[in-house]
Amino acid sequence: MSTPVTPMRPLLEVKALHMHFPIAEGVVARRAVGEVKAVDGVDFTVRKGETLGLVGESGCGKTTTGRCILRLERPTSGEVIFDGIDLAALDRNDLLAFRRRIQVIFQDPYSSLNPRMTVGAIIAEPMKVHGIEPDKAKRTARVRELLSICGLNPRFADHYPHEMSGGQRQRVGIARALALKPEFIVCDEPVSALDVSIQAQIVNLLEDLRAEFGLTYLFIAHDLSVVRHLCQRVAVMYLGRIVEMADCDTLFDTPLHPYTQALLAAVPTPDPTVERGRVFRPVQGEVPSPINPPSGCVFHPRCPIAVPSCARTRPEPREVLPGHVVACSEVNV
Repeated sequence: MSTPVTPMRPLLEVKALHMHFPIAEGVVARRAVGEVKAVDGVDFTVRKGETLGLVGESGCGKTTTGRCILRLERPTSGEVIFDGIDLAALDRNDLLAFRRRIQVIFQDPYSSLNPRMTVGAIIAEPMKVHGIEPDKAKRTARVRELLSICGLNPRFADHYPHEMSGGQRQRVGIARALALKPEFIVCDEPVSALDVSIQAQIVNLLEDLRAEFGLTYLFIAHDLSVVRHLCQRVAVMYLGRIVEMADCDTLFDTPLHPYTQALLAAVPTPDPTVERGRVFRPVQGEVPSPINPPSGCVFHPRCPIAVPSCARTRPEPREVLPGHVVACSEVNV
């Protein structure tokens, strides 16, 4: 039996999460020769009813973090505590009950839907698998209701995914996620594969659903403008680690970590006059390999304020202002 979520205890707690993928060589006698440190010590919490944005450049470990929370990957180490229960320690049977409470919206609406199934069958399948609604007629009525909630005509239940646009397919993916009446949804870059004209519609739909059904989101993205519109708090990831976390407005108005400052400086300004006069200083160098990350602070080879000690000591996240956490020893407020 789950423990009620109190205002003092978050709905989700991720503690010291590591996900390392082994690199093997050999055909017959395979042996490990290294490992990819996709997630390398991540800590954050998500409060009930909020949207936490997880941002960073491609390959930083955002999606792998989401997959570990969903238990699509078993973490190498660490805890994923949902409603007081460590999901990382559960076996397959015990985990099944939590599948109904935690759902996912995938990035690609083209590959996340079975092309051989109708839209109605895709949305009804989770209800059938989990035995939520054994009556077929009631499942059909629920499918039509979910399509309407997500802004689609109920007649789309008889269509196949290839007969729909990208935005419509993503709405189907959202309807499927809602079918089990979840509490927590991992949104894995749900608008990055869509046209810009459609992105705003999907973001507004997600926000409306959060308010209507009391949902909690982990919103994984690299588009900072979308994150600012939708999220209450933001965590910035770099090379498998979180380097800064704060309330959304605070992070965008006063970023403290050099990497966060560089990310925000790269966002174009809508005003062409301001944009022409803006001095853009891109981050120097390339992103290091997660197979052999730098010692100490993983950002120090590219950091404009790095000192010699940054190469030796890994900075621990510290709260420099109320609710504003930074993993940088050189940041002083």
